Amino acid sequence: MKNNVECKVDQLDLKILSIISKDARVPFRNVAELCGVSRAAIHLRVQHLIDMGIISGSCYEVNFKRLGYKTCTYMGIRLEKGSMYKEVVEHLRGIPEVVECSYTTGPYSILVKMYAQDNEQLMELLNSKIQCIPGVVSTETMIVLDSSIKRNLPME
Repeated sequence: MKNNVECKVDQLDLKILSIISKDARVPFRNVAELCGVSRAAIHLRVQHLIDMGIISGSCYEVNFKRLGYKTCTYMGIRLEKGSMYKEVVEHLRGIPEVVECSYTTGPYSILVKMYAQDNEQLMELLNSKIQCIPGVVSTETMIVLDSSIKRNLPME
C-alpha cells in the first residue's frame, strides 16, 4: 500500500472490522456466520485488510493494575525546540513504563501515557528519567482516576 492513499473498503470489510476489532480472538467461522459468507472469504478479506495496512497483528489487552502498576498517568512534555522531538522520543523509548507517546499541537510538544507501581515510582521516573532528558523544558503530570471509555471507531 502507498502512504497517504485512502484504502477502498466495502460494507463487508467494515462489518468484519467491527467484529474483529471487538475481539481479535473470535474464530473466522463465527465471523463468517455473522457476515453470511464463507470462512475462505473472511480469510481473504482479512488478509487484504492486512496487506492494505488497515489492520496489523492482533493483541491482548493487559490489565496493568493486576501486574502491580496502580498509577496511570498522562504527561504533557514541553520541549526546548519542537525539532528535538525524535531525540526525546528515543530517550522515552528506553523507559518501559511509557506505553504511548504522541507528538502534539497545543501547550505540549509530546503527550505520554505511562504506568507506575505507585506515586513514589512515578516521582522517581519524573525526576531521574524524564525531566533530565536533554531538550525537556517542563512536564505536567495528570493522574488517571478512572477510565470510563475505551473503544475503537465504529466501523459500520
